Amino acid sequence: MDAAKDLLKRAVELDNAQQYSQALICYEEGIQNLLRSMKGISDSQQKELRKKIEGYLERAEEVKRQVKAGEDVSEKVQYIHISDGATGYSYVSLFNSCLDGNIEWVEIQDPYIRAKHQIHNFVRFCEMLVAHCGSKLKRISLVTGIGDPEQGKHLSELQESLTHHNITLSITYSTTLHDREIQFSNGWIVRIGRGLDYFQRPKGQFCIGFNDYNLRSCHETTVEIYHKLNAKKLKENERPV
Repeated sequence: MDAAKDLLKRAVELDNAQQYSQALICYEEGIQNLLRSMKGISDSQQKELRKKIEGYLERAEEVKRQVKAGEDVSEKVQYIHISDGATGYSYVSLFNSCLDGNIEWVEIQDPYIRAKHQIHNFVRFCEMLVAHCGSKLKRISLVTGIGDPEQGKHLSELQESLTHHNITLSITYSTTLHDREIQFSNGWIVRIGRGLDYFQRPKGQFCIGFNDYNLRSCHETTVEIYHKLNAKKLKENERPV
């Protein structure tokens, strides 16, 4: 019964996130587990359980129709063009569709988490993960380049801070890394042309946008957001640079 509850809870979360293909799998497996659990329980309990199963079956059929209609967001690639000077692209705004309470790890490849302001950006990104991913998040992995002499000190301070949230930050330095990519354990992948360093320098410490990144102007860049289930299709249709 517990396994069925976990599966159906996950199905509802995926359903709400419009990841219908994965939601359908969880609905079907959860319903099968509920049916098996009906053996050995009283008639009144069976009657109550049947009502629940009927509700899940009805929703599963609707989800199946949405999958056939191509409405699953995990089957689509989202392209975002951020214009120079645009606002409204804080990390929360940009990554919101990728975040859920079941994320266990996040892997970041970004060669420019080097200078002080870039590390500040990375701290903001980690704060978003802590706030929006829930208690299942246990590991953040960063691969970046070698830069500022203070880089190691600042990142070590962040490592220590994350341990208080039961999260391990692993850091690997590379002299050859060029690509920027962020992967979430729930299957979502984000590529940003400029990596996490797409914000313009604020005009002053007492200007609007200094603290609220959603109000801060951006550099021009492009963003691709897609699910690993769609990675093959993305490669086949990859647009020339």
